[in-house]
Amino acid sequence: MLRNLGLMFKNKEIRNRILFTLAILFVYRLGAAIPVPGINKEALLAGVESNNIINLMNLLGGGALDQFSVLALGVGPYITASIIIELLAMDVIPALADLKENGQEGRKKMDRITRYLGLVLAFLQSYTMTYAFNARYGILENPSVSTYLFISMVLTAGTSFLIWLGDQISDKGIGNGISMIIFSGIVANLPFQFRQAYRTLVDTSAGTSSTFSGVVQFAMLIALYIVLIVMIIFMNEAVRKIPIQYTSNTRAIGGQNINYLPLKINSASVIPVIFASAVMVAPVTIMSFFKSTPVTETITNILDFTKPLGLVIYVILVILFTFFYTNLQVDPKELANNLNKQGTYILGIRPGSETVSYIHKVLNRITVLGALWLALIAALPYLLGMTTNIPSSVTMGGTGIIIVVGVALETVKDLESQLTQKTYHGYFRR
Repeated sequence: MLRNLGLMFKNKEIRNRILFTLAILFVYRLGAAIPVPGINKEALLAGVESNNIINLMNLLGGGALDQFSVLALGVGPYITASIIIELLAMDVIPALADLKENGQEGRKKMDRITRYLGLVLAFLQSYTMTYAFNARYGILENPSVSTYLFISMVLTAGTSFLIWLGDQISDKGIGNGISMIIFSGIVANLPFQFRQAYRTLVDTSAGTSSTFSGVVQFAMLIALYIVLIVMIIFMNEAVRKIPIQYTSNTRAIGGQNINYLPLKINSASVIPVIFASAVMVAPVTIMSFFKSTPVTETITNILDFTKPLGLVIYVILVILFTFFYTNLQVDPKELANNLNKQGTYILGIRPGSETVSYIHKVLNRITVLGALWLALIAALPYLLGMTTNIPSSVTMGGTGIIIVVGVALETVKDLESQLTQKTYHGYFRR
């Protein structure tokens, strides 16, 4: 690893790409510290600290929400638009389905539609959020229709700017730009998160035994993070290898020259956790901005992550969404057709419908493991808060950990791939 790191910085092009990415992320963090004009910061901070749901949104947003910065929405509207367009392109809207099958040109048009939809969602979300925050916490110094429209336009422009920054990273930097923006937002808040955890767990004003107990708990929290990271890396890299053979290769008898069709244990990545979180958080977030009634209190208690019933519902949703999104991402029929076009077959399985059934059966079996793993990672921080005296407010959600580790792995692979290409090019020049 250290050797590869040294080679990366010795290569001028890769070094420039790394420095360019860091410069863009610095611009993003700088923008996240610029508040929207006309906001009462004291009232906003009080609201964020008193509302666990908003506090969680602020954590995943890299601390941009507690200042109501010009980048407070992040790239969330764009991600939501991407998911909507992908779902509609699954033969729901024929025009989008045709664009999806039209190769690179069709993808460019779909991406353009996604951006327009993302900006519309950003405007609607910013207007609704500003109105709800002001109704609940009184954050506006001069509430009026023009003020709402002005703030909504500023926040929408911030989202548009972030999408542009992500494009710049994808074109001239390292890794996927949008993913890197999300990654940096979460990582930027980690020092504050650990500092808060230390202050909460370690009471230096108490006796020696109490302080020692707090230090032990803090060490256990760090160990838990390390275990989670190792588990996420292991499961992200885990694949089920299905042996395949080319019909033109007659030397495969006895297990020689057999290739494999890899199916990832976790094909859905972090998307099911995001879906489940959105379904659970959206009703609670909306009701938190209005006056409390017995009905709203009951629904809020049912959907509360920190309570057993809410956590069970959350786990069930993660599992269901994992199967749903995996079947959207991996099409057994398409895989079988591709194998047939390449003159390839699965050992012991006939081409055609029998291959489709076999791939579907294997995919469902490994998805069970992937779904249970995702549910465990997503629920573990909340289980920790239920079973120990460590407050859930000092633990980062499983969603954030999966995103951080997943993006880090993809970025490292991208760097290694570029380093390999440059090495080969240099070799052939000689």
